[in-house]
Amino acid sequence: MLWISEPEVAEMVDLEDAIVAEEAMLVREAAGEARNMTKALGQYGERNAMHALGSMAPATGYVGFKTWNHTRHGAGTIFSLFDAERGTVLAVIEAAVLSQLRTAAISGVATRRMAREDADTMALIGSGKQALLQVAAVAAVRPLKRLTVYSPTESRRRDFVARASEAFSFAVEEAPTIADATRDAGIVTVVTRAREPFFSGRDLAPGAHVNAVGAILRGFAEFHQDVFDRAEMVVVDNVANVRAISAEFIEHYESGPGDWAQVRPLCEIVAAGHPRPDGIDISLFKALGMGIADLALATMIYQRARERGLGRDIPSMGKSKARWRSARPTNA
Repeated sequence: MLWISEPEVAEMVDLEDAIVAEEAMLVREAAGEARNMTKALGQYGERNAMHALGSMAPATGYVGFKTWNHTRHGAGTIFSLFDAERGTVLAVIEAAVLSQLRTAAISGVATRRMAREDADTMALIGSGKQALLQVAAVAAVRPLKRLTVYSPTESRRRDFVARASEAFSFAVEEAPTIADATRDAGIVTVVTRAREPFFSGRDLAPGAHVNAVGAILRGFAEFHQDVFDRAEMVVVDNVANVRAISAEFIEHYESGPGDWAQVRPLCEIVAAGHPRPDGIDISLFKALGMGIADLALATMIYQRARERGLGRDIPSMGKSKARWRSARPTNA
């Protein structure tokens, strides 16, 4: 059994690797060869949450779980990879980098399949930990010429613009308002920890593609319902998770006028291989995180670790018997 550290994960897999791995796993999901377990989520206190995501791809020989705890003061996450046939633990992978890569990679896959081919301007709403990789994911699938950045805190916004300008060759500009950021953007990524909707459909340019990848906790929301009024192509990473957790989708499709039959899983879009339909106004992609996205990278990481002699071998789980002390027989 291997223990694989964060530095080793970062050494073995990059974002471009992750996009390839995610597309391949999504094709497997569409064929019925990979399956997600419903996300388990428990919230406690102020912005503290426990999560568990299970995933199965038995045809590949692997199944697994990612578990993590996110608090106001820090977070920890691991992925446990199992042999699908024998049930043994093959690896425990420190999974913060894995999570960052798979979240960004899924946005890259969605953008590749859903954004206009000629989209070369991106608006980024949010400047947190995921933001830079989200830009990199879009840049990996579209030849960006310009990025506009909006974040409500001016100092953080300017700091992010400086970092992004160093990281990328295209122009990076600060936007004082959301409307200024999105006015000409063919691709809009919203990645915040907002609790209440703040982003409106009226701010979107005609033909824009939206990646809505924040607001992953139950009851949290980023965009107003008028985004749905313009969205003619609605895709999610996992329909069951979105139906259970996403406040935006629950309001529109459970309590409002929407029809869940119009919401398509990303695996269906990838497997079909069709380009974005001509003439549609807005395309919308919502991601909450799903198990097979983690499994796709965990499998690649484990295989590369074995090939390259990385990771730390630890003893396999042994077997024993449970003991008890009560009601034991006594000698006369």
